[in-house]
Order: sequence, then structure tokens, then C-alpha cells
Amino acid sequence: MKEPRIKIGYCIDTFNVGGTELNAIRTAEALDRDRFELIVFHLQESGPLRARYEALGVELHHLPLRGFVSASALSQGVRFVRMLQKSRVDIVHSHDVYTNIFAGCWAGTFTSCRIIESRRWWLEVPRPGLAAVNRWTYRRADRVLANSAAVARLLQTVEGVPAGKVVEIPNFVDDAAFAPPPAGDVARQRRAWGIPQGAFVVGIVARLAPVKNHEMLIRAIARCGTDVHAVLVGSGPSEAALRGLVAELGVVDRVHFAGEIRSQTNLHGFFDVSVLCSRSEGFPNSLIEAMALANAVVATPVGGVLDVLEHDRTGKLVPVNDFDQLAQALRALESDSELRQSLGKTARALVSSRYRRQAVIERLSTLYCALARP
Repeated sequence: MKEPRIKIGYCIDTFNVGGTELNAIRTAEALDRDRFELIVFHLQESGPLRARYEALGVELHHLPLRGFVSASALSQGVRFVRMLQKSRVDIVHSHDVYTNIFAGCWAGTFTSCRIIESRRWWLEVPRPGLAAVNRWTYRRADRVLANSAAVARLLQTVEGVPAGKVVEIPNFVDDAAFAPPPAGDVARQRRAWGIPQGAFVVGIVARLAPVKNHEMLIRAIARCGTDVHAVLVGSGPSEAALRGLVAELGVVDRVHFAGEIRSQTNLHGFFDVSVLCSRSEGFPNSLIEAMALANAVVATPVGGVLDVLEHDRTGKLVPVNDFDQLAQALRALESDSELRQSLGKTARALVSSRYRRQAVIERLSTLYCALARP
């Protein structure tokens, strides 16, 4: 007789496009529907990724909160517990700091569900005080997922989570991420961005936010030759300041703001080199997406970046805010196509062996089964 499906209360904050949010929907899409049934609880009501959950045909339940200490938090917490009990949810899996706190407190206290919380960031949290509350909720969790080995170590050494509770489930890439766009599409897209033919294109795919440190790339581009162009894919609160910096440095014609692009195409295929110059990272999707296409990558040595990028083997590492070293690395890669190919080939092999969807999803599926059917 076929075993009943394991029911997962899948808790997310928003439907916006970001690393955590994209990983959550990609995971939901990849899970075996014959083995698992998802019931999605979300704190924000709408966003561009909502349609992808709707396409899966899963139950969606909005839990509107006005802070954790409020009448709405009490009423939504009671509602959440009742829905978990009514649906006989086996496992509650939260994905970010807000849902860790909300789901950990309510499900961990008032239900018999097994609790999985997540750590997908380094040290920064959206508001002061959240880190301490989130640390307390880890005590109520059966497992805490880390998206990199570095984050797993941080959970144990900084947050005090017992090693037996910590499970590393890294980000992953779909098979489609390994397929470059056709050459004709690359040429058309570069023209659409206003990039002249023959230019050397450096790209970054990241939200325009201070932690992603786009300023470092812009200042490095100003130190490169006029044939080096940068494409910034993403939107966010730093855009106005970054545009002002581009104008101040006189590189308006060489730094191209592409905005947020929703596409199944691996956008790194439009670049010659990919950059990630963050001040802090848990484990960036953008990095392994670039490596899957055998792009040469230059990144800053922060957080989980060091778990995947080895200097002069799978990419190049430069110190945070060292504009001169970043410019030097870009010029070296521009002038040496064999170096780009060597770094890219090794990087692609690493991602193919460690971060393909099938292998990572099977690790998560095994965890679900072990918790639900010990």
C-alpha cells in the first residue's frame, strides 16, 4: 500500500524576488508531489512569485501581521495553529527570520509538528532585536537548515545551536542553468542595454541594496579601460544613490542599469565575467548560477562565498571595498581569455557535482522523511 504523503507547512515571508524567496519557490517546484503535500503560509499577500505557487496548485494561506506583539499576532497565531491541526501537518518549515520567529513560537509551543527553521543569511537582520528572538526560537526547532558550510559553523559557534540540530542544505541550480543563451540572443540583449559591439561586459545579478555593495563595482569600472562595461541586473533602494555615483564618476555610458528581469534564462550568459562584491552573504544563488555557465567570477570573500570559490582555481577573490584590486582582476580577465576559460571550466565542474537540483532536493526529502517517520 502506498504511504500517505507527508504534509509540509511551508512558511515564507514574501513573494518578492530575492535569494531566499527564489530558493523557496524552486524547492517547492522540485519536491515530489507523490511524496509531499505543501500548504503554504505567507506573511505578505502578493508579489511576483505568487503566480508560481498558484501554478503548483498548493493551498495558500495569508497570515497578515502587524508586529509580533500585537492583537493581530495573537489572532493570526491562533488561526495558524488551528490550520496546522486541522490539516494534520507533519512538519513546519520556515525560511527566513520572520517566519522562524512566528512559526517557531506558535507551532513549536502549541502543536506536535516537527519544526524546521532556516538560516540563510550571515549576521545582518532587518531590525535590531530580531536576532536575539530568532536565536531563542532555534531552541524550539528540531532542525535548523544552513545554506552553506560557513553558515552551519556560524549557527554552532555564534548562535549556540547544537551540532546535531544543524543540517546543511545548500542552494542549488536547475539543469537549465547550465545552458547558455544563443549567441544571437546575447548580441540582441547587449544592444538593448546600449552596449557597443566588441565591449567587454562585466555583470552583477543582485538586489540594489547596500549589502550587495554595487558601489565597489562601479568604482572599479571607473578604473578600467573605456571598453569595459558593467550591467547591473536588479532593483532596490540603492538605485538612486548608485545612479548619482555613476554620474559623479563620469561612467554613465559604461554602467547600464537593467532593472529587475524575470526570466528562466540564466542571465549570466549575457556577461563575459560575473561579479559579486557583497559585504555579507549566506550563500548566493547568483554565484553558483554564474559558475554553472562556466563564467569567470570575481567575488568578495564573505560568508558562504568561501565555501564555493577558491582563489585562482574556481574564480578570483578580492577584499571588500578594494576598488583597485577588483579593477586589476577585471583587467586581467579581459586580457586573458585562456584564464577565463580555465576558471570557468573548473567552476562549472564544481557546481555540477555539488549543487545540482536533484542531489540537493533528495537531501531535503530525506530529512523530511526522517523527521515525519522516525
